[in-house]
Amino acid sequence: MPDNGKINIAAYWAAGCGGCDVSILDTHEKLLDIVSVANVVFWPIAVDFKYKDVEAFEDGFIDVTLFNGAIRNSENLHLAKLLRKKSKVLVAYGACSHMGGIPGLANLTGKEEIFDYVYSKSPSTDNPEHIRPETKVKVKEGELEIPRFYNTVRTLDQVVDVDYYLPGCPPNPERFLDVWNVVLSGKLPPKGSVVGAFPHALCEDCPREVRNDKKFTEVRRIHLVDHKTLDKEQCFLEQGIMCCGPATRSGCGERCIRTNMPCRGCYGPMDDVLDQGAKLISSIASVLDLKDEEEIQRVIDQIEDPVGTFYRFGLPVSLLRRKSGS
Repeated sequence: MPDNGKINIAAYWAAGCGGCDVSILDTHEKLLDIVSVANVVFWPIAVDFKYKDVEAFEDGFIDVTLFNGAIRNSENLHLAKLLRKKSKVLVAYGACSHMGGIPGLANLTGKEEIFDYVYSKSPSTDNPEHIRPETKVKVKEGELEIPRFYNTVRTLDQVVDVDYYLPGCPPNPERFLDVWNVVLSGKLPPKGSVVGAFPHALCEDCPREVRNDKKFTEVRRIHLVDHKTLDKEQCFLEQGIMCCGPATRSGCGERCIRTNMPCRGCYGPMDDVLDQGAKLISSIASVLDLKDEEEIQRVIDQIEDPVGTFYRFGLPVSLLRRKSGS
């Protein structure tokens, strides 16, 4: 404990969108309560800290680090290892560090394919000489170095030891405050626990009705549905709209559902689910009212981007993990 009686906390943003940092800010005036009992010793998105500041800390100097974002490049990996060394407790904060998140969908391809598209083939690219970024380049002031882009997106616990997981894209601010109060109490759960979420499926807290008397025969995409024909009280899946609720942990506050959008799966699977995508496929099959194989295939073909639907946030931790041969 520092001399001022406060704990030291840190937050870092790796391969992600920044929404997790915003979720901390979304605690609003409660953030003032947090800083009244904690020293923010590293949070680059909010305050001008340098890596050398962290490197100078004694090992274990930081009491709690919230690490959001996946591991996409060498800079991400360096900071993951550095913050693990300097932190007593390291939390995988948000879907990207927890499961790979949206950046993890890049595992459907490889580095060379990505670079080829971005620097040569994309409609907005004007690069006739096909120049690619180099990790090191010499200029008159010296040598510049940029991070090395990895072939595979990895989760935080695939590169360092992680103490706790706080899921969500982004995490629910109310759940974050619940976790913060637990940290202050000193009564931490067993290492490896998913915190700031519930053990049961989102469906158990969903306000929509499961009627069981109506199964779907067509897949409908929510942004193409005439909302005049959408039953706002009935289960999305029973209406043929892909919803990840059956295989997704609750704790988000059902915010998507309550704004008439199906669950995307960002809170990840429950503890007893081995593969979130496989669980979702099984759930969909249970409400598909078809017997003929050709008809079943017809409906399956209506599911646009199956991997992006069933593994949107968790491809790097799934049984698939990545495209083979890339």
